Amino acid sequence: MLDRTQADSTERIAPLVRRLLVKRGIERPVAPNDDLSACGLSSLDLVNLMLSVETEFAIKIPDREMTPANFRSIARIDALVRALTAQPA
Repeated sequence: MLDRTQADSTERIAPLVRRLLVKRGIERPVAPNDDLSACGLSSLDLVNLMLSVETEFAIKIPDREMTPANFRSIARIDALVRALTAQPA
């Protein structure tokens, strides 16, 4: 079961993903564990997604965390965001 904080961040990430898919002309549901590349996002889209996530959550993703693995799915992005927002400033 998701805790409310996780559900809230997932609900904020999913529209960012949908927006990029719509820009590519892809209208399909994306589950939290779906591979975003397989859904139709390019590597450039994933870079744009990284920037959108930084803006949405007012965070700076460290270079070492900007990996394809961390942006493979909504669930992976959510885990990254939660880890970064849990760290003391």
